[in-house]
Amino acid sequence: MSTGTLTPTDHPDSDMDLAGAQLPRWMLPVVGVAAVLVTLGLFAATDLQGRAGFLLVVVLVYLVGQSLASFWVEGRRRAVDRLATTAVYSAFVIALIPLVSVLATVISKGAKVLNATFLTHSQRGIGPNDTGGGIYHGIIGSLEIALVTSLISIPIALLVAVYLVEYGRGTLAKLVTFFVDVMTGIPSIVAGLFIYVVWILTLHFQRSGFPACLALSILMIPVVVRSTEEMLKLVPNELRESSLALGVPRWRTILKVVIPTALPGIITGIMLGVARVIGETAPLLLLTGFTQSINQNLFSGPIAALPTIIYDQAQRPSQIAIDRAWGTALVLIVIVMILNLIARVVARMTRVR
Repeated sequence: MSTGTLTPTDHPDSDMDLAGAQLPRWMLPVVGVAAVLVTLGLFAATDLQGRAGFLLVVVLVYLVGQSLASFWVEGRRRAVDRLATTAVYSAFVIALIPLVSVLATVISKGAKVLNATFLTHSQRGIGPNDTGGGIYHGIIGSLEIALVTSLISIPIALLVAVYLVEYGRGTLAKLVTFFVDVMTGIPSIVAGLFIYVVWILTLHFQRSGFPACLALSILMIPVVVRSTEEMLKLVPNELRESSLALGVPRWRTILKVVIPTALPGIITGIMLGVARVIGETAPLLLLTGFTQSINQNLFSGPIAALPTIIYDQAQRPSQIAIDRAWGTALVLIVIVMILNLIARVVARMTRVR
């Protein structure tokens, strides 16, 4: 006798009748092979071409085939879940392909010129067609510029971030936030031109490493401000209130409680800023000049840096010089990786327990 109510199998949108059903293990590989075959057929019958296009079509066809198979066997809910999961993993893999390709290219072309001489000698007296020479002068210059830029940028950025989170209210805070957002999107060539006009054309100083540090500071400060601001916002207000309730002054609460709690994230943000500026080329070409000799004085004479060495060597019509450019690029990547590893170790050691 019917009671007039719907059973799970009668409801058109219910998956309860498929609750225990799962796709067989062989189903997804079959769908993958079918996606490749369908894509080959599409490329043969149409004007589609290119490896990137082939991969994209395979992914799209696979997503459709997997969703249909899952909907037929497992039901709507699991089909939607599989679709979302596969789409996320596919997007991750696709985004990883250019990074892996760039790293593989730089390593394959740059590793063959790496040796002790390349890392411990300069290019003084080395012509574009001559073998030998190295990038020691560029390594020293890049590290000095990055260090001075950090010394200028980090205190300013930390103070601005603390002001915005702990004290900033009203019109002034809104203006500071607005200008930080604007500075985040400033092209590096604009920052270089600004310092060039002020330092060289107006004040009549010579090209050197210090004006490049000033230009790079304009690029680094907003990155560190934004990351530090977000880390300070993550500190629970209960910690601040507990400290203030004990009669601790606000400045001391910030210095002893808030900043140490957020320090690992702050260090990570600082390293992001360093990685942002250590590979910049445009400000260096405008402000530092170029030299093949070692110059450790940031305030006098042109100074070499790894980005300017890459630019100089890559435009020479010599395979030897181009190989030096690839080797310099590999060293620059390794330096950035080492700095990030050091930052992670320091952040882990300074974490509040």
